[in-house]
Amino acid sequence: MADNSFPDGAPSESAGAEGRPQDAEELADQVMQNLQVLAALQERLDSVSHTPSSYIETLPRAVKRRISALKQLQVKCAHIEAKFYEEVHDLERKYAALYQPLFDKRREFITGAAEPTDAESEWHSETEEDKLAGEMKDKAVLAEQEAAPAEEPSPRGIPEFWFTIFRNVDMLSELVQECDEPILKHLQDIKVRFSDPGQPMSFVLEFHFEPNDYFSNSVLTKTYKMKSEPDKADPFSFEGPEIVDCDGCTIDWKRGKNVTVKTIKKKQKHKGRGTVRTITKQVPNDSFFNFFSPLKASGDGESLDEDSEFSLASDFEIGHFFRERIVPRAVLYFTGEAIEEDDFEEGEEGEEEDLEGEEEGEDEDEVEVSPKQEPSQPSECKQQ
Repeated sequence: MADNSFPDGAPSESAGAEGRPQDAEELADQVMQNLQVLAALQERLDSVSHTPSSYIETLPRAVKRRISALKQLQVKCAHIEAKFYEEVHDLERKYAALYQPLFDKRREFITGAAEPTDAESEWHSETEEDKLAGEMKDKAVLAEQEAAPAEEPSPRGIPEFWFTIFRNVDMLSELVQECDEPILKHLQDIKVRFSDPGQPMSFVLEFHFEPNDYFSNSVLTKTYKMKSEPDKADPFSFEGPEIVDCDGCTIDWKRGKNVTVKTIKKKQKHKGRGTVRTITKQVPNDSFFNFFSPLKASGDGESLDEDSEFSLASDFEIGHFFRERIVPRAVLYFTGEAIEEDDFEEGEEGEEEDLEGEEEGEDEDEVEVSPKQEPSQPSECKQQ
């Protein structure tokens, strides 16, 4: 086979059967073909879409200098925005004091400490259908009262009000284990308390319990620490206040009632004598009340592993949800109306995500079983 290289600057191909050298016209054609290849490659490179950063690099130095000045202005805007959110926090504190008398009365009605007046308990349905249904229900109640010789005793307040909210809201029900349920039935109120003026931004969730057989605390607290300032390393990422850490509280469990741990038995064999003994040890147990022993954010610059980062982010999300949704609109989560509104707000985007998830899961061999679908295991909820 003929060599296609050009040693000593001479063409390598034979000019034909008579051995004549390749003429200049053929050599020029070959060079032009190579130029066309080079031009085609250049055209392809030029057609590649430019990223914003690559475009910025092509700008003159004077323009880059002005862009840097704009970034300086943007950082100052971020600091002003941080001050804005600090004042919003002050407003939240101010209006929380206005809401609190209403929330105190809500607690009285829930616990049965007070009974609403006729005017306070009157509620007008928004639709005509609801109105007609209410009138028919009232007539049925009156007929039942006339037929019954004596009324049944009315339960005190609204039984299991907060526990029902925990069951209704998916984000919360996923945290509740079977062993938690009898404890949460003693929950009487949840409050949000904001940090005092001049103190670092934070809020506290207070869970108020009636006397019970599980712990002696009347209030369990969870403190969420917040920050409203741009990150020095990445000031443009600032989007408002964020939770940066949280603290729980110590639960004074009564003897044998701690649901956050479980006792397991383990057999040990003596290496020399060969005798076997059974020992018992306590290990952590899944429970909602682990919520009050949160994972700490890393403050020494060390990064958390992926599972820890997810747990911490979930904890922060739950804290926000209690503060912004559950506490202000508790009755609507009790009746389920707020849950329907939350579902409606997802709209078509949520539906599309569900469909995408189904498509992606078609080729999966493994099937994940939801904790709610697994058979209950009372042994794991053994109280200590």
